[in-house]
Amino acid sequence: MTKAYANLIDGEMITTSETIEVVNPANEQVIGVVPSCTKDELDRAVDAARSAFKSWKKTSADERQKVVQGIAAAIKDNAEELYRLLTSEQGKPHAQAQQEIYGAAGLAAAQSTLTLDDVINQDDDTRLSRTRRVPVGVVGGIVPWNFPIMMAIQKIVPALVAGCTIVLKPSPFTPLTTLRIAELIKDVVPAGTVNIITGPDELGPMITEHPGIDKITFTGSTATGKKIMEGASRDLKRITLELGGNDASIVLPDADVEKVAEQLFWSSFSNAGQVCIAAKRIYIHEDIYDDLSKAIAEYAKGVVVGDGSQQGTGVGPIQNKKQFERVCELIQDAKDNGYQFLTGGDTDPSGTGYYVPITILDNPPEDARIVAEEQFGPVMPLMKFSTVEEAIERANNSEYGLAGAVWTKDTEKGVEIAEQLETGTVWVNEFMQLSPFTPFGGHKQSGIGAEYGLDGLKEFTNPQVITVKRDAAV
Repeated sequence: MTKAYANLIDGEMITTSETIEVVNPANEQVIGVVPSCTKDELDRAVDAARSAFKSWKKTSADERQKVVQGIAAAIKDNAEELYRLLTSEQGKPHAQAQQEIYGAAGLAAAQSTLTLDDVINQDDDTRLSRTRRVPVGVVGGIVPWNFPIMMAIQKIVPALVAGCTIVLKPSPFTPLTTLRIAELIKDVVPAGTVNIITGPDELGPMITEHPGIDKITFTGSTATGKKIMEGASRDLKRITLELGGNDASIVLPDADVEKVAEQLFWSSFSNAGQVCIAAKRIYIHEDIYDDLSKAIAEYAKGVVVGDGSQQGTGVGPIQNKKQFERVCELIQDAKDNGYQFLTGGDTDPSGTGYYVPITILDNPPEDARIVAEEQFGPVMPLMKFSTVEEAIERANNSEYGLAGAVWTKDTEKGVEIAEQLETGTVWVNEFMQLSPFTPFGGHKQSGIGAEYGLDGLKEFTNPQVITVKRDAAV
């Protein structure tokens, strides 16, 4: 029997007459139905958030922290149920779903400790001036389908800690685990502070343009981010946009081939490559290119592609049919252009489940679509380079600037290269390492603003300066 899920509005779980079906990408079976909200439900959620904001913004930091810690505990205490549900709707293997669920709980607990202290600008005989951070108001959060729980938490938690309230929209492809968490936290958060509503893609623009929402925080494609920026501009909403990336890794000739091969593989193929900060272009020095490309391809042979709920699966399906077809199109384009494959390349659009075999390309040209575009699937192009200067130039030749990595035994050289990459984050000898206390954001068309850390928390506030003139004659 298909389970029906409800939305959280003003402390109550509500349903609608119209619903959306949610499909398991591993077998294309319907596994749940969720409300399809209209403007009426959105208005109700925004009204609840605005009403709750009046009192929530006045609460102490301790009170807010306790609520957020309650959210963290609810997720952690129900982790097994949640990660299994997450696999069924998102497709990622159980081990990776566990990481996301526990990671979300850990993120909430860690970020609950963040505070924004007043800054003294002037304190002398003339005047006292200080800057305080005040909550921006009602937040509209729009969440993608690749990491639905982690992305939801990284919007809900800083909003609450800052003193804001929030209306959150999960992706219609992956709303189930988020709505189950809504049930679990219904009595943990004050009514109206957190509202979670589901609906079709059209609901997103309605949130962006709603006059009762003061800020939009969005994670997703650059194309959609531009539309959100346009919609938010009409009433100058604050925005945080974490958008696409075509992240490059540079492997220097002194890298240990055997050690680096496995790490490079997972830097690209975790979550079936559906990670904004995954390595999507790997530049390998010509001195070790043959050995390293062979080692990566050999490692790939031992990784099982299949249903994420089955033991032994390393790479699950693409999450939805639209993205599956796009990845298949990019692979077909590479085949049509005669590019060489080290592994994979054989897709079956007519099969059951959105499976793409692990696909590694052998030194395609820089202008190939598979290199120039963000694949967002289990596809990895490997390219040769001769000089460090060439590698840096090619890595920076992108409209994106989200993340990158450098692999070398010479860490000083690695840092020197990292400082020349035009991205928000660069790792040396690791990948996809994020901290709740470290800001994360993109350069160029990879986004605006930051998430995580104090910089991320500030995104949910406005600065207010209060100046008191001393010994004033009044």
